[in-house]
Amino acid sequence: MTTTTHSPVPVVDMRGIWKTYGMGRKDNAVRVDALRGVDLTIANGEFAAIIGPSGSGKSTLMHIIGCLDNPTQGQYLLDGEDASDLTEEDLAEIRNRRIGFVFQEFNLLPSLNAWRNVELPLSYARVPASKRRRLAMEALERVGLTDRANHKPGELSGGQQQRVAAARALVNNPSMILADEPTGNLDSVSSADMLGLFGELNRDGRTVVLITHDPSVAAAARRTIQVFDGRIVSDRATTSGEAAR
Repeated sequence: MTTTTHSPVPVVDMRGIWKTYGMGRKDNAVRVDALRGVDLTIANGEFAAIIGPSGSGKSTLMHIIGCLDNPTQGQYLLDGEDASDLTEEDLAEIRNRRIGFVFQEFNLLPSLNAWRNVELPLSYARVPASKRRRLAMEALERVGLTDRANHKPGELSGGQQQRVAAARALVNNPSMILADEPTGNLDSVSSADMLGLFGELNRDGRTVVLITHDPSVAAAARRTIQVFDGRIVSDRATTSGEAAR
């Protein structure tokens, strides 16, 4: 797969992002601010980790970064495109075009082999069938799994399944790889292998954003953004990210 070129436009540009939920009965709802005025910029080609404990707001922030939800207030530009107030249909389209997801649960279809799982985003993007297998195989080659292309998920190890998920995230050439607790279901060896892969993808020019509660996972990135009580409380370079290079 080709190396990604860097754009001067930030991949993530958030300004004054609030997310408020109403808890309880509608006539007596309690307002809960999950995010409180977040400003965040992630440049093209960065490798950043967003870290925080349960209830800190990091999952809500991930949902907005990933266009899984809209903010209550504020502006979010994804790769220069305003994603602040889109319909569900528009959000689905922008997710498919601009974001490659890797989740803790691999979310592979058990009835499909590896390359058919990888090609699914291409199907949603209406890429012709004649091109889909070639692009899926290129993505599997990038994660070192061409020899497992015809294996179904049940025939793969956990680490291999997560690599298939990474190939699926890459196949549409997205602006950003968004990985939510990507090592949560992996052993220590497979976890280190997966983080090494993210480091390689970043060296190729990919923007990678990890969401995690684990400082050792965050340390693989080159920048750590700490969230607490709905706010960013720390944003620093991660010198130990050299281990992922």
